[in-house]
Amino acid sequence: MSIATTWGVTRAEQDRTYPCDAMLPDPGDRLMRGVDVAAPADVLFRWVCQFRAAPYSYDWVDNPGRRSPRRPLPWCWDLEVGQTFSTIFTLESFVVGEHLTFRMRPGLSTRVFGDIVLTYAVVAAGPEQSRLVAVIRGTRATSRAAAIRNRLLAWGDLVMMRKQLLTFASLAAREHAERSRAQSTV
Repeated sequence: MSIATTWGVTRAEQDRTYPCDAMLPDPGDRLMRGVDVAAPADVLFRWVCQFRAAPYSYDWVDNPGRRSPRRPLPWCWDLEVGQTFSTIFTLESFVVGEHLTFRMRPGLSTRVFGDIVLTYAVVAAGPEQSRLVAVIRGTRATSRAAAIRNRLLAWGDLVMMRKQLLTFASLAAREHAERSRAQSTV
């Protein structure tokens, strides 16, 4: 394993099964990313739902220069299987407060990267702490070109998803801190 396949995840998180693990008949590599979040799991989960509206990584690259919203958009919390998230993903399954699982929509992205499925799992780590773990599964490489594609995907995804997870963590922590300050002044 390298940092391209596992970044920021614990051994226990690596050993766990996630919904995306069962979605492909013959999956290839398992890419995992994880971050600690200074906010309760419910606050973090609502921020992960914001992925419905925007990618929250490097906006100039994957959101044509538009800034991902920095305030919660409550309509993002109304979840239904089949919804589009961040223009290229379809919501396949979810458990409120626990996970969102997606499949990349057919099109240019799937022609380039193959069939991609992913789960964002939110795990409570205490009353005011949580973990965000992302798991990506793609198709098994059946050629040298596909193996190179998968290797490049792992490194490119590390850069983009690292930024995304850290952004979700920061926004959830900020919201939690603002609420805590407001409650302490009442």
